[in-house]
This record gives sequence, C-alpha cells and structure tokens, in this order.
Amino acid sequence: MSKLDLSRIRRAETHFERTFDPSEMTMEGDAYRIVAPVELVFDIHKDKDRFRLEGTLKTTLELPCSRCLEPFEMPIDIEFDQRYLPQTDATSEVEAEVPEDDLETSYYRGEEIDLSDLVWEQFYLALPMKPLCRDDCEGLCPHCGTNLNTGTCDCAAGWEDPRLAPLKKLKTIYDS
Repeated sequence: MSKLDLSRIRRAETHFERTFDPSEMTMEGDAYRIVAPVELVFDIHKDKDRFRLEGTLKTTLELPCSRCLEPFEMPIDIEFDQRYLPQTDATSEVEAEVPEDDLETSYYRGEEIDLSDLVWEQFYLALPMKPLCRDDCEGLCPHCGTNLNTGTCDCAAGWEDPRLAPLKKLKTIYDS
C-alpha cells in the first residue's frame, strides 16, 4: 500500500489523486471484499508539521447480507476530513471521554501517512451495522436454511418457545 511522503509537501495546499487496485488494499480479516478500483482524491492542507486531508473515497465493496448470507455489492462514495499530527503530540494520559475534535485526528510517525489506514478507517465508518442485500430481504428459514428470497419451504410458520407453555396454560385458564 502507498504511503504519503510528507517531506515532499512544500506548499500550504497540495492536491492528491490516486487510484489503487483492489489487491493493493486488501487487509487480513476484513468483513468485506473490495471489487472495484479505489479512487482516493483529496487536498492536503499543511501548517508546519500538521496536516489536514480533505477529500473523497470511491469504490465498491462486496459484503455478505446479514439475513440471507448472500454476497452483494455496496457502492462507497464518502467524503472525509482528517487531521494528522506528529506522533509526539499524542497524549499518553488515559482519558475517560474522547473530545469531539479527536474523532477526526490521527497521528503519523516519521515523515509518512499510511494511506491504507485512512482508507480502512473510512470503509469501516461507511459500513452499515447490519448490511442487507435489500431492505425487504427475507433471510434464511431458521429450521431448514432455505433462502426465502429465492424459494419457499414447508416448515411451520410459527415457533413457540416450549419454556413458555406453562404460562400459556395459565392464560387459557384465566381467559375461560
């Protein structure tokens, strides 16, 4: 993966554009697969040893649906605004609460920013908590495992918890 060489940035504002092959961006254990080139476009704002990267990230990810487990493609087109400070500015104190400004602040070592970390973080911020192939996904039958989006099964429609059977008897006694 590419690293951004900060020693080459001489002006207060610099434009950066690069397209990465999906194979360059793969990280071990990802919950997704990158299936399209990753387009990274941003402006670098320099203030001495502090940098601000402001731009966009575009690609397509393949994820498994949380209900039916079938893979589906999710286009990513997100904007980011990330500040970078030298690692020496990082506080070693343990804080109970992260200030709002720290959510958009990262740290770099030496004279490089690892762009794979930036991309990885933006992907995870863009992923939904429960990825669905479509809003009306039927999921899998809990009994036989049939994908209910593509077929039907003969399993019983309702399921009753056997632990609640004594309460059901009480309810029928009092309803009578």
